[in-house]
Amino acid sequence: MKKRTFLAIGLAASAALATFSCSPKPAGEEAKEEASAPAAEQTFFLSAIPDEKITDQKVKFDNLAAYLTKTLGVKTEFVFSKDYADAVTKFKNGETHLVWFGGLSGVQARMAVPGSEAIAQGKADPQYKSYFIANKNTGLKPSPDFPAAIQEKTFTFGSPGSTSGRLMPTYFILQNNGNVPVDEWFKTKPGFQMSGGHVATANAVADGTYETGALNYKTYDSLVKSDEKIAQNTVKIWTTPFYADYNFTIHPVAKEVFGADFFTKVQDALVAAPAGSDALKAINRESIIPAKSADFDGIKATAVEVGLIEE
Repeated sequence: MKKRTFLAIGLAASAALATFSCSPKPAGEEAKEEASAPAAEQTFFLSAIPDEKITDQKVKFDNLAAYLTKTLGVKTEFVFSKDYADAVTKFKNGETHLVWFGGLSGVQARMAVPGSEAIAQGKADPQYKSYFIANKNTGLKPSPDFPAAIQEKTFTFGSPGSTSGRLMPTYFILQNNGNVPVDEWFKTKPGFQMSGGHVATANAVADGTYETGALNYKTYDSLVKSDEKIAQNTVKIWTTPFYADYNFTIHPVAKEVFGADFFTKVQDALVAAPAGSDALKAINRESIIPAKSADFDGIKATAVEVGLIEE
């Protein structure tokens, strides 16, 4: 593992993945017919990686969809994605048009759809971070140093496709253990949370299903304030260095359906979302800033180096 990769990540901005299409079957004649319909009759489909409770996510993203409908003058609907891979697949298939992705899933989606672009991110996303947490019964304590003692504990990542719950925790473990593959380094092979996102990781550690785990800092900070079980049974033991993460990405067919300037219109609408509004609560951010695909080259390089994607 080379240090220069980490430097590239620190400079990268988070990428947002959005999918855009006029039909769930864009390759067919039906999709072509729908694409030729007037823009006013089209629906702009919004989705997101499911990194929190499903019911909470739908309520929040319905509010963002309502904001975009009003601001863009185009009917916008939220489409649920069951997991990270499903969010990427829906984007690839043209079933969704604008998607809130993590850094890794955004890279995967844009690689699958030439012409798609990252257009926006939360103000916090160019400098994101993960927490390593532990069940309090382990006796592990907070430290500025990498917690090498987790090697002897059971450990869970989040989703296999998560930047903050899998990719970057893996990267930093390798940086601190001499590049020993995580499955070989841990005494017990690490697990994953295949559904429920970062909330599931926090609960798995709080319940003692796993002794330690990694998740994004925003979710954990929020849960400590709102969930007594997690606050009482877990402890944050380490904070990673900064890296790039979440982003909105848009599908190229948006320009075909809504006009050549539609990417810019959507970007402007997202950036203009008022601070503290229900629209911003969907992504748990105070404000949105512009982004571009090149901002996430560091994430792609790290994923290739760690072996999670192939160029």
